[in-house]
Amino acid sequence: MADAGSSSSERRGRAVVLGASIAGILAARVLADSYEQVVVLDRDELTGVLQRRGTAQGRHLHGLMERGRRIIEDLYPGVTAELVGLGAPTTEVLTRSRWYLSGLRVHPTSTGLTTVLASRPLLESTLRARTAAMPGVEIHAGVSASGLVAVPAAPDGARRVVGVRVTATDAATAAAIDHLGQNAPRNGQDAPHLGHDAARLIQDAAGNGQDASQGSRGGTVIAADLVVDATGRASRAPDWLAEIGCDRPAEERIDIDLGYASRTYERRPEHLDGDLGVVVSTMPGWRGGGAIVLEGNRWHVTLGGMLGDHPPLDEAGFQAFASTMPVPDVHQIVSTARPLEDPVPHRFRGSVRRFFERLAAPPEGFLVIGDAACSLNPIYAQGMTVAAQQAEALAGCLRAGRADLPRRFYQEAVTRIEFAWQMSTNADLNYPGVVGNRTPRVRIMNAYIRRAHIAAHLDPTVARTFMRLANLVEPPSSLLRPPMIARILRHGFSASVPTPRTGASAVSKGRRTPRRPGPPGENRLIRARWLPLLSSKK
Repeated sequence: MADAGSSSSERRGRAVVLGASIAGILAARVLADSYEQVVVLDRDELTGVLQRRGTAQGRHLHGLMERGRRIIEDLYPGVTAELVGLGAPTTEVLTRSRWYLSGLRVHPTSTGLTTVLASRPLLESTLRARTAAMPGVEIHAGVSASGLVAVPAAPDGARRVVGVRVTATDAATAAAIDHLGQNAPRNGQDAPHLGHDAARLIQDAAGNGQDASQGSRGGTVIAADLVVDATGRASRAPDWLAEIGCDRPAEERIDIDLGYASRTYERRPEHLDGDLGVVVSTMPGWRGGGAIVLEGNRWHVTLGGMLGDHPPLDEAGFQAFASTMPVPDVHQIVSTARPLEDPVPHRFRGSVRRFFERLAAPPEGFLVIGDAACSLNPIYAQGMTVAAQQAEALAGCLRAGRADLPRRFYQEAVTRIEFAWQMSTNADLNYPGVVGNRTPRVRIMNAYIRRAHIAAHLDPTVARTFMRLANLVEPPSSLLRPPMIARILRHGFSASVPTPRTGASAVSKGRRTPRRPGPPGENRLIRARWLPLLSSKK
């Protein structure tokens, strides 16, 4: 799917996207193939590659999984090479990059997975520039949305969203978007500047004495044939839906109180023996984090801990926190490299999922995408890839037409969201302090994954499969095929494994210590009961 867009004769109507982060920009890119005009609105300034308020987590480590990279490459041909040309290092996953799961280094082997080590601001600004260059796309900064505009769509009370109410942060911005809308028409008055089916519906409702529900009053109404909410985890979509007489989606929350802090350092050739990155997963009893090389030959280091165990921001505390990780790789960097800035903190209270796919009558003309629909624990680096998968689902739905678009989109998107949500929340439930429903299937699966971590350390075939699964290019069933089960059970119950504190050099020398035992009864539980439970749907 090239980013030249379709011809104007094949495109019609106006789509408005709220939010110019990754999810919003990818949605705009897809919509540009079907809509004559795509308007992206963001409350932040969007100049250059600077960090911005709306993506506070942008100062921290980000990972674009291979599945996400492939989707983005399809949407923007040549973007991987463009990022490399802008200074982003690239390598193959597990080649010149170290991954530690449960304190054990994943076996370094070929995976066929590409890692592009671009900072979040560089990736965002590159995709935003490519999208803005497409015919019919315009992006406006300094604009906040305050509610939806809806009209009756059926006698049964169903609603159709036909616009969004916005407010500009200053007079210059207000003038720049003046051509997009005006105050909502009343008493059948004309609606100049709009010129779309949505504007006509607003006029018809006013002319017939019907209420064009406008949510929060004030500001300017921009008529739209489709409004896409990509405003992130702070989305007010549930409130907006209630304001126009629609049901709120059900929500699920997993509170984890994750805290992390990030800092950039000057890179030296001897760091990590020339490797480009290290990722150390968090686990009960251990802290996590990582370091990757970014454009400008800098180390980007992030330290993190769950359930209130957050890294300090002072120099001594930051280094001491790094020294308590299960492997020394990150601490060796922060204790020897020159820092380029002070640590920047971020707190993530918990994962949130909104079940829009369960709405009995989602309003036509309105979609929710990205973190606004499902906000995942960032330590698993799934967010951008799941947003790309949702954009891919939206593209497929639009190719089939616009009728019943919200319902069809949510049903397609949930197939992408569900796997990532289960991976993330099940891993969080390894922590005894995390509140959640630990079904027998969850407990067995987590025990099995712990054994897969050990097997991935010892067996290159397991390592390759596990990383491809984590990068969302292999299905969940890839770990449940009989040959893979045999490998995991054989190596996962090995009498001994390399100690998690030896680092890469000791692993290569084959130093071994007795394995750490699992929870009481875990071995018996997996061997006796895991197969039927893992195979079930519930």
